[in-house]
Amino acid sequence: MSSIKLSIIGAGSAIFSLRLVGDFCNTKGLSGSLVSLMDIDEKRLNSVYILATRYADALGANLKFEKTTDMRRSIENADFVINTALVGGHEQLDAIREVGEKYGYKRGIDSQEFNMVSDYYTLSNYNQLKYFLDIAHSMEEICPNAWLLQAANPVFEGTTLISRHSEIKVIGFCHGHYGVDTLIKSLGLDKKEVDWQVAGFNHNIWLTRFLYKGKDAYPLIDRWIEEEARKWKPKDPFDDQMSPAAIDMYKFYGRMPIGDSVRNGSWKYHYNLEVKKKWYGEPWGGADSDLGWAWYRENYLKELTDKSFKLASDKSINLLKEFPPDAKSGEQHIQFIDALVNGNQARFVLNILNKGPIILGIPENVVVEVPVIVDQKGIHPEEINPPIPKRIMDMYLAPRMLRMEWAMEAFLSGDKRILQEILVRDPRTKSFEQARTVIDEILNLPFNKEMKKHYENKNKINFRNF
Repeated sequence: MSSIKLSIIGAGSAIFSLRLVGDFCNTKGLSGSLVSLMDIDEKRLNSVYILATRYADALGANLKFEKTTDMRRSIENADFVINTALVGGHEQLDAIREVGEKYGYKRGIDSQEFNMVSDYYTLSNYNQLKYFLDIAHSMEEICPNAWLLQAANPVFEGTTLISRHSEIKVIGFCHGHYGVDTLIKSLGLDKKEVDWQVAGFNHNIWLTRFLYKGKDAYPLIDRWIEEEARKWKPKDPFDDQMSPAAIDMYKFYGRMPIGDSVRNGSWKYHYNLEVKKKWYGEPWGGADSDLGWAWYRENYLKELTDKSFKLASDKSINLLKEFPPDAKSGEQHIQFIDALVNGNQARFVLNILNKGPIILGIPENVVVEVPVIVDQKGIHPEEINPPIPKRIMDMYLAPRMLRMEWAMEAFLSGDKRILQEILVRDPRTKSFEQARTVIDEILNLPFNKEMKKHYENKNKINFRNF
């Protein structure tokens, strides 16, 4: 057994934090560890702290907890840091989106081809990207040997940014690959008999290998499409793994998109609400429509926040009933830590630098999302076999990678013209004046003072020096 210190930045996301705490409590090899909960929202932080301590006590787990609103204090002596913070919360994202829509950019300027996920901001998210670097550089000073587990979006841009401009060991985490489980269940297969592999970028992964009992299982998908696809209806806006959009992308690219990749297709699936409903189903048109995102805000974010406050204030509620102790959360973070610390080897899908390269045709300084084996000796990427088809590489991953590089160049250089030029290439832009005006208004939002200074001040910070 090995005790560690884990710092959770942005711990006010109560349900996510409790999932991690539950996994921690059930990992005997990490008994005696300290969990530092950090958030700037004291009300949320206090709720999470109360819930975490009560839950650990109910399980009889040997864990210690502390709480703080100071990120630097939280990471002192940390062995692992999980960053799940969203700077400014969804309120800031909503304000930026509203400005974009005012000037004709439905769902905001950050909704770009191959990156349609509604809170995966890459162009206007200066505050978030700057905080990513703040955490990484603080870790270099305070806990240089710790691992940074990057869970906050945008994972692709964020993990690549940190990898290039910090010496900290950073890994990106996402659970989109569990779309494979949905596919397996839809086909009625025994998961134990399935051999699968995914590869690509975060929110842009593809089912490269799919075998059932040693044989190619893609014909089983074809049969499902022929016999069952017309019966498909979404249970909620996020239920899209077997949607018409996923099937259409498979037919064009030759492999199944997995998880959030289904949401990140071309404009073909996203022109307007009517089109979204065609590809992602009635009544919402997927998660990234006005209707779908309103559902998410009301039935997920608000509901979970209200639930966390209720659980924290009502001691009569049985937390073990709400969060069964023998149920795994589905998050990979604690199992990853256990594998590294205690050698309990396990397979994960992680975002890591493309060293090797792991995916041929992608630069080694770009972060890719691939299956890996983790043990005490480190992280061992699997060979991607068979390789990603050329059409996916050329027509999907290459343009997505370029959008990442454009966003990074804008952020690092502080050159406002890059943001304008990106929008000039957006089909929603009808004039340069439209692109220039929307960028200026976003920079003038009250919470973007530092961003405005960075993009308009000749003495701006040059992040390349970091």
